[in-house]
Amino acid sequence: MNPTSNPPVIEINNLVAGYGGREILHGVNLTVNEGEIFVIMGGSGSGKTTLLRHILGLNTPTSGSVSVLGKNITHASRKELYELRKQFGVAFQSGALFGSMTVGENVQLPLREHSRLDDATIGIMTRMKLEMLNLAGFEDLMPSELSGGMLKRAGLARAVIMDPKLLFFDEPSAGLDPIVSAALDESILMLREAMRMSIVVVTHELESAFRIADRIMILFQGSVAITGTPEEVRNCDDERVQDFLNRRSVEEQLEPDEYLRRLTGHIQ
Repeated sequence: MNPTSNPPVIEINNLVAGYGGREILHGVNLTVNEGEIFVIMGGSGSGKTTLLRHILGLNTPTSGSVSVLGKNITHASRKELYELRKQFGVAFQSGALFGSMTVGENVQLPLREHSRLDDATIGIMTRMKLEMLNLAGFEDLMPSELSGGMLKRAGLARAVIMDPKLLFFDEPSAGLDPIVSAALDESILMLREAMRMSIVVVTHELESAFRIADRIMILFQGSVAITGTPEEVRNCDDERVQDFLNRRSVEEQLEPDEYLRRLTGHIQ
């Protein structure tokens, strides 16, 4: 079944958001469907991280609504958000493992915090997730002993240890060589198939995005430039989208006289 035809797990309507009086997101609309891998892209300062923070309920929007797993979280209480987030998995850009804990201890931490499972069961579940992500036998190592790709996979194992309905992955390929990045992409695809979860990925890596995505959203200065399948995005005739896909600079080019006027404060 095409996941884009499944019921929604995230619905965002006309989201306006910002910080300190500065508006970052300008009426963003977004739907992520059950079982879908949805990729959010955009240049630096486009609003990707701000959007992700609002989906996770870490910020309150200026206006608009955010619904996750059928719950409108725009004005949800702290207790409601706490319970809802137990159904989320979040894999951070750097892995974000605790350096004083072993890989196994890091992965099993959510189970120890949010379940009453016995040690034997926790150990079995930890080894299962590490095995899924090709980290079997590494549970007694410290994070400092892992490569960059292994750190990412260990962080991913921790994010899915509680079998979440929703997985959020921030910049999965950042800092990785192409071969390791491709292997991590395969892990993301495998998790979707094996665990039937919905996945939201924030990335600036074009090759990775087009490899894993069912649909892609590209943000431009806080507004949605396009949302569509990889093929629809590739064929989009919006100049901003093509500039982004082809890595063309869109910085303003100033004539020497204009540049001098700006330096001296005489801006027309």
